[in-house]
Amino acid sequence: LPPKFTVHFLPEAPMIRSEEQPGASTDPPGPPSEQQPFLAPMVSNERVTGPSHFQDVRLIEFDITGSGLSFAAGDVVLILPENAASHTQQFCQVLGLDPAQTFTLLPQEPGVPCPARLPQPCSVRHLVSHYLDIASVPRRSFFELLACLSPHELEREKLLYFSSPQGQEELYAYCSQPRRTILEVLCDFPHTAGAIPADYLLDLIPPIRPRAFSIASSLLARPSRLQILVAVVQYQTRLKERRRGLCSSWLASLDPGQGPVQVPLWVRPGGLTFPETPDTPVIMVGPGTGVAPFRAAVQERVAQGRNGNFLFFGCRSRHQDFYWGAEWLDLEKRGCLTLFTAFSREQEQKVYVQHRIRELGPLVWELLEHRGAYFYLAGNAKCMPADVSEALTSVFREEGGLSSPDAGAYLARLQRTLRFQSETWA
Repeated sequence: LPPKFTVHFLPEAPMIRSEEQPGASTDPPGPPSEQQPFLAPMVSNERVTGPSHFQDVRLIEFDITGSGLSFAAGDVVLILPENAASHTQQFCQVLGLDPAQTFTLLPQEPGVPCPARLPQPCSVRHLVSHYLDIASVPRRSFFELLACLSPHELEREKLLYFSSPQGQEELYAYCSQPRRTILEVLCDFPHTAGAIPADYLLDLIPPIRPRAFSIASSLLARPSRLQILVAVVQYQTRLKERRRGLCSSWLASLDPGQGPVQVPLWVRPGGLTFPETPDTPVIMVGPGTGVAPFRAAVQERVAQGRNGNFLFFGCRSRHQDFYWGAEWLDLEKRGCLTLFTAFSREQEQKVYVQHRIRELGPLVWELLEHRGAYFYLAGNAKCMPADVSEALTSVFREEGGLSSPDAGAYLARLQRTLRFQSETWA
């Protein structure tokens, strides 16, 4: 098939600021969006886990003065990350591209718009660093198109096999299981990579997707500021180089202390909405970084003078990853918050948030059944949501005297009426 766009290289580089996002502005005319994100100055980037803790978690603050951004507790911010400079350079090298060269895109079919996130004209460096998701794991269709573009017989045969039904098991072992990236695949097929026509780059490689983070602050408590809690994703597979989350690693690498840093972002409503009635209690369960949206909710509710804030927080150790520990304890002293903690590694038998919910069954049942409380859950989607739901149904049976089917129906009714809300991620 012909490419969607023709890349027209320009003989001389025009005066463009290719490092900027197209349409991105520190003073946008309308509400910031994916087509027109706000370039938010990063104010601080602080590691909030202990130096010996296995995970690097950052509290990052942005200045959103003049952005027109507005958000409430439960909303999320979307951030467009960049590829690492070393990866951008390596990609250009293996494809034989000049990063400084500029081009314009011409759609092959009438009525097809050029990608809104790419400036016209655009430099190759900007295309690769800001747009092409070279750090993602390729799909089968990538190998199909790459095989069509390959002039090298042996490499083409292997690519065709990977894209065939018979080759799926081997493709999984080569690519999906070790999380091999598009850039790494291209390095493994150098003759093919060096022959890829520039016209096919946008067909071959998907665009970088924005990443969503729960907003961890309230405008009522911190006007003109937006905070997020970011766990830097790193893990080892059988490949030599550690796998790294594109957005979290990029954010962690930015240091506003070394000079101005701007990050393209915008906000959208999240999956959690909090009750407007001032006397409705809220029970929030947020282990680990799942506590981020509840920090925004507590700040907002305290600023509005709303009590009845109950927080279940779990982590490994109060000395290593007790996010906002001092803040929670201060709010508890002031009577604005009731805090229940589960430090899983501080005793011989591990204690998690679901254990605390069972222990405090009488209070949980009183709040839900007699005081109309709302129940919220946020965090890792692996086992915790099912464990918390099981703990809740156990409370309904033991404290409410419900049968197992009735306890399940009670939980389903809470979900249906939005008195049980969850936001989990893999």
